[in-house]
Amino acid sequence: MRYLLCVLMLLLCAACHPPCHDYAVMGADEFVTDSYQIRQGKLAILEMEGIELREIAPEEMLEYKDVVAEDDILNIVIYHPKRRDLMEAIQFINTTVGGFRVTEGQVDLPDIPSVKVAGLTLEEARLRLQAEFRKQIQDVEVFITYRDRLSRKVELTGMVAHANVPVDGKIRLYDVIANAHIPTDANLFLSYVVRDECPLAIDLHQLINEGEMCHNIVMRGGDKIFIANKVDSSVMIMGEVNIPKPVHLPYGFMSLREAIVHAGGIPFTGDKHNIQVIRGNLQSPKIYVLAWEHIIHLPNDSLLLMPGDTVYVSAKPITEWNRFISQLLPSAEVFRSGYGVYGIVGE
Repeated sequence: MRYLLCVLMLLLCAACHPPCHDYAVMGADEFVTDSYQIRQGKLAILEMEGIELREIAPEEMLEYKDVVAEDDILNIVIYHPKRRDLMEAIQFINTTVGGFRVTEGQVDLPDIPSVKVAGLTLEEARLRLQAEFRKQIQDVEVFITYRDRLSRKVELTGMVAHANVPVDGKIRLYDVIANAHIPTDANLFLSYVVRDECPLAIDLHQLINEGEMCHNIVMRGGDKIFIANKVDSSVMIMGEVNIPKPVHLPYGFMSLREAIVHAGGIPFTGDKHNIQVIRGNLQSPKIYVLAWEHIIHLPNDSLLLMPGDTVYVSAKPITEWNRFISQLLPSAEVFRSGYGVYGIVGE
């Protein structure tokens, strides 16, 4: 038995060595201060992570003049009481060919020369086509709409029902999202808008769920929107909790209390005075050490987790000791049995 005691003493001494890394360890005050920044939304969280996005210029909130562009496909209809043949010919192109495509800035119609329409509004293009027709046929009426816009549309990917939405110089981000029919549980925190290959400083959660219209920009052709899945951002709950698991953050943050509830709470084996929140990369993390008293007495929105955080609940010292003993005793029995054999042989 004295050999077993020696082994225990050596292991206890080894456990008393300080950790080999120096990490930034902070308390509840710092966690509350950072939580108030997290409450400001996605842009504040990205700033904490060192990620910069392109700011929205004032003119991006303004409507603009929408014009016919290259590769637009137009639906053109004419009316004349006596030229049914011409009306049917143009309608035949609409229904069988799929409309009139703008090529090199022009459209080609029966009975008139090619007409340049690129750079004109729909009304300006209608009047120009009508003027050309009236050089040949008096009292003809022309009507024109867009059938498709290959370059003047917003592309959407991810959790959307429609892959693209055409723009008209007036449609805004909120309306495009509504037309895309995103699921109600989409992760708007990780969703983003890209213009000219640069992500914009837009918080889709604040726009869609909180009505913050400062994010409701006028959309332009070529803009891209990605709608993330609800499981794309999460925090990890580990250690002495009933159900260690990742917890999803569809809104970009969650209270520490709510996350622990998702993990089934802390059992009697957990040390409620040593709840750690690990934030940042593993090379230089920021570690907050909290107690259960902070969680039950402070408001939910003053103890917030952000994507990538890890919550670790330590075990009570007696719990660690009991586990250590339960793992050590079988080995000690084998060691003692072996020593007994050697002792008998030595005799």
